[in-house]
Amino acid sequence: MNIQSAISREIFVPKDEKLLVAIEVRRRMKRKGLSFGRKRDYLTYLCLSVTNSRPAQVLITKVKRYRGTRQLTKRSQWSVEQLRQVNGINPEKDTPEFDLVFDRTTDQWVASSAAEKCMFVQVLYHACQNYWEAKLAQANPASPGDQKIPGAPENKKSSGAPSQTNFVNCQQKLMGDACSVNMVIYRCKIFLNRMKNSMTPNQSRPQREAAAVKASRSRSKSSPSPPAVRKMGNMMRRASQVLSERGERLMRADDKTSHLLHGAKQFAEAAQKLALKQI
Repeated sequence: MNIQSAISREIFVPKDEKLLVAIEVRRRMKRKGLSFGRKRDYLTYLCLSVTNSRPAQVLITKVKRYRGTRQLTKRSQWSVEQLRQVNGINPEKDTPEFDLVFDRTTDQWVASSAAEKCMFVQVLYHACQNYWEAKLAQANPASPGDQKIPGAPENKKSSGAPSQTNFVNCQQKLMGDACSVNMVIYRCKIFLNRMKNSMTPNQSRPQREAAAVKASRSRSKSSPSPPAVRKMGNMMRRASQVLSERGERLMRADDKTSHLLHGAKQFAEAAQKLALKQI
């Protein structure tokens, strides 16, 4: 059982909530020299869930799991109404850093990979969009006698309505129409990244520094990597290449589908105009 399934079963199913996405994160320190002097003895997961009851609530939950145990602990939880801003940090490329600004606090996070951060922001954006649309529909129900007059200005949101979540410095592809294609690509990247991390031996920082110094002193004497490691590395490179090619094909197929859809709309409009002329 993967970690997302375990979190869903232990934390959210008993609360009658549906887990949408869960990613591993850690705090982003403002100063590089700041440290607690010891290795983290727990893992932190940022989770996005929705209640099964109506009206549905979208919740952001922080879950921790201490090393050496399988027990998961729910630490903090916020609703999207408390979420004021999502800062993607860099709108030009995939990066693991992002900020969540709530009413009374700001959390600066680094995801375990850029793909996990992008998937979380993408799911969070669409969940917030659906939530606020439903919220506005409940606040301003349309009566049967209401008719929309062409050219008339639309009713603005009432001053007492809560402000919606603002997404800044986020890539446009995370909030566009090709969300399903991006989701497949990000999930594949996450799987490959977790597979790669599971193969990497857990070494402490002093051990890595000592190994680097030793390797720099005696590069000529360093032994080659074992055949099994080389073989697995080749498999990872081939899998990454196949994933990249498949992602490019999916993007081309999505562009072609959009082009065909646009052509179909133009053909339908032309056919409708021709039919009106013949009447």
